[in-house]
Amino acid sequence: MELPEQERIRRQKVEDLRKMDIEPFPPELFEVNANASDILDNYERDKLNYKDISIAGRIMKFRIMGNAAFAELQDARGRIQIYVKRDEICPGEDKSLYNVVFKKMLDIGDIIGVKGYVFTTNTGTISIHVLSFKLLCKAVRPLPIVTFDAEGKAHDAVTDPEFRYRQRYADLIINPEVRNVFVQRNMIINTMRKFFNERNYFEVETPILQSIPGGAAARPFVTHHNALDIPLYLRIANELYLKRLIVGGFDAVYEFAKDFRNEGMDRTHNPEFTQMEIYVAYKDYEWMMGMTEEMLERIAMDLHGTTKVKCGENELDFHAPYKRISIYDAIKENTGIDVSNMNEEELKKVCHDLKIDVAPSMGKGKLIDEIFSATSEHKYIQPTFITDYPVEMSPLCKKHRSKPGLVERFELMVNGKELCNAYTELNDPMDQEARFEEQMKLAAKGDDEAMVIDHDFLRALEYGMPPTSGMGMGIDRLTMLMTNTASIQDVIFFPQMRPEKF
Repeated sequence: MELPEQERIRRQKVEDLRKMDIEPFPPELFEVNANASDILDNYERDKLNYKDISIAGRIMKFRIMGNAAFAELQDARGRIQIYVKRDEICPGEDKSLYNVVFKKMLDIGDIIGVKGYVFTTNTGTISIHVLSFKLLCKAVRPLPIVTFDAEGKAHDAVTDPEFRYRQRYADLIINPEVRNVFVQRNMIINTMRKFFNERNYFEVETPILQSIPGGAAARPFVTHHNALDIPLYLRIANELYLKRLIVGGFDAVYEFAKDFRNEGMDRTHNPEFTQMEIYVAYKDYEWMMGMTEEMLERIAMDLHGTTKVKCGENELDFHAPYKRISIYDAIKENTGIDVSNMNEEELKKVCHDLKIDVAPSMGKGKLIDEIFSATSEHKYIQPTFITDYPVEMSPLCKKHRSKPGLVERFELMVNGKELCNAYTELNDPMDQEARFEEQMKLAAKGDDEAMVIDHDFLRALEYGMPPTSGMGMGIDRLTMLMTNTASIQDVIFFPQMRPEKF
């Protein structure tokens, strides 16, 4: 395939540089002692610290003015202007380093290292006066050009999702705000980890490849282990392994886990996603609601300095306490229909009347879930705990201590979507076995998301698991909420896409 003209020109420059004994991809290190953000934030307050700086980054702008030039350098923290004067980087008779290399061989996108000192131009722009520079990497593919006006507004911005998600590396270079979303995502995870570690909770790792896809109702991805000659599944949840660790004697365990569900993709779902799950012994779901409120308050404050967070057209307030309402009352609140005592046939009729599509394989739990999702979920914008689910919906959850037919479970709804799911965990091995058997009946009816009996997990429960509360929270959705991002693909570095044809 013939290369575009710009790529041919840049590749020729690689060869020309080598003929000049300048390696376009040098192996030696370049010591960096400053970054753009630090300089721009602190130079006016502490000018003495920036008399001998070494910085590296990517050229994003170029302006040649005869024997002097201005360029804009972008590093991992931001952009800063550099000033290059021919006679200062070429003090001798040979001016080729400036006249040939700097002016003719460098392109936007190239990575260079510069040494010099910081000063303020006549127009008040903090800049680096370059005394020496080194080419660190020649970019042989041109970047899309994005320009910014004096107010920082982008022109000709690259917004095509096909390009941005496939070439996230280029997206991060040319769209600085994208990088900030992932910086904030990292801050969210670090805040959560610090919150747990302050309480001496123990971070663990559990298997991604599992012989039984357990811990949630979802369709798994299937693979094959050649040495053992057995099918294995990418985990859909890490719940059952974390509860095994509670059986083993840990009082509190948590994990930031990659989970995989072989389901549809949309603005809030990706088949590979990140979930935090935590299990704490001797606690119940009421305690977990309080801890969840406290943690989300902390995240919002650490990220924004306030519990109020802008999300689309809504302003969310993560200040505790949050509204609590049972799933039955939520459905009644939004439809006027009391489904609490309905059987499977009556629920199917409600679905029909509400024009909700249902499959013949759906049992009572799935039908109630469909009714709630279609009529109620999207109406809970401010953080709201939906509590006390029917037992058929929750095969791993302990029966309610005072409400027959229900379990001690909550889901936290924020901005009309589920953010987390939590239980008072079921620790009765006989009850758990019966619940698994009910799931197998659903599977026999054609429910491909029904759980499989995990005999080893039952054996673990038989040794005795203390009263425990557990909670799982989607990190991708949490990041969307906290960063005012509309699509899950924008908070995942490399979202799943069809293979590209080259």
